[in-house]
Amino acid sequence: MARPNNKVTKQSQFDFILFITVLVMLGFGLVMVLSASSPSALSEGKSSYAYVTTQAISAGIGIIAMLFISKIDYRKWAKFSKIAYIASIGLLLAVLIPGLKYDANGATRWIKVPGLSTFQPSELVKIAMIIFFAKYLTDNKGEIHTFFKGFICPLLWIAPIIAILIFVQSHLSASVIIGMVVVILMLMAGTKMKYFITVGTPIAGVGVATLYILAKYFEKGAYRLARITSFMDPWADPTGDGWQVIQSLYAIGSGGLFGVGLGNSTQKYLYLPEPQNDFIFSVIAEELGFVGCLAVIILFGIFIWRGVLIAMKAPDSFGSLVAIGITSLIGLQAIINIAVVTSSMPNTGMPLPFFSYGGTALLILLCAVGILLNISRYQKQ
Repeated sequence: MARPNNKVTKQSQFDFILFITVLVMLGFGLVMVLSASSPSALSEGKSSYAYVTTQAISAGIGIIAMLFISKIDYRKWAKFSKIAYIASIGLLLAVLIPGLKYDANGATRWIKVPGLSTFQPSELVKIAMIIFFAKYLTDNKGEIHTFFKGFICPLLWIAPIIAILIFVQSHLSASVIIGMVVVILMLMAGTKMKYFITVGTPIAGVGVATLYILAKYFEKGAYRLARITSFMDPWADPTGDGWQVIQSLYAIGSGGLFGVGLGNSTQKYLYLPEPQNDFIFSVIAEELGFVGCLAVIILFGIFIWRGVLIAMKAPDSFGSLVAIGITSLIGLQAIINIAVVTSSMPNTGMPLPFFSYGGTALLILLCAVGILLNISRYQKQ
């Protein structure tokens, strides 16, 4: 009987299609940040190029970091999985340290780095959790099908992270995206679906009920109820909680097939709050129309396709899980953001990867892509 061929080859080149796709999204994103942010920047007394300059610098540094990390053997990251977990908890709690924490829009999710800009720890934690769970699931792959090792233990590991994000940082969107990525990793590793159906669903139900009770009767996270109400009927409070969604729909509706033209958006003139951030897709829809939106969706579709292909060809479980984790993280964030701006789901404050303004988030995303590119250098034959 012939032996199976488990030969692993290392390529000199990474996945070129993925690399070009990311560069195209970066270029597209910079153009849209410039267009969307100019009115906001001028209203704040800044140069109309203030936001795009910061974003361009972060993109340049991120590309260099991405290329550098793409040359680092991805298997080396497994050695730091436990350190990454401990550091994640420390970073998430650092927002409580006076003099280090930074509040914005009523939330405490940032830390102020001396001499630098603000930094949102949850963005780095997302990548750290992918590496940690990929290592855990790989080390226990022989027992992943069992209830304790394959289902209960991963939940026990993720629980502290979720609790800190919700109750310390009031950052439900980050906890949801991390939870979704971890569930995908567990399923890909071999955790049985029936555990999620029979046990996971009731646990999720209890969690949602707890958040509802805290918001309804103890005014802890009451804004979440307002977001759900505004989603159900944004016109019930058109100048309050429903304002952002209504303006987003106006922008999308006025774009039509080909848009009103690049730079000609009306909603970005202080109708959409901070249009360069979470609602930049609305500006794309208004200025470039359905065609522009379709181009964005196709770009993310190509990214997901290449990411899944890299995961399938990865030579080991750790590489495969890290690849699918990074791909899922970026893909889910894109899907949720587009769903929010089209009023298909309640507002979550989820940015659009590679497009929304945010230097630190962009830099970390590009570093994650660097890991993905390195995995693409190794293939099973």
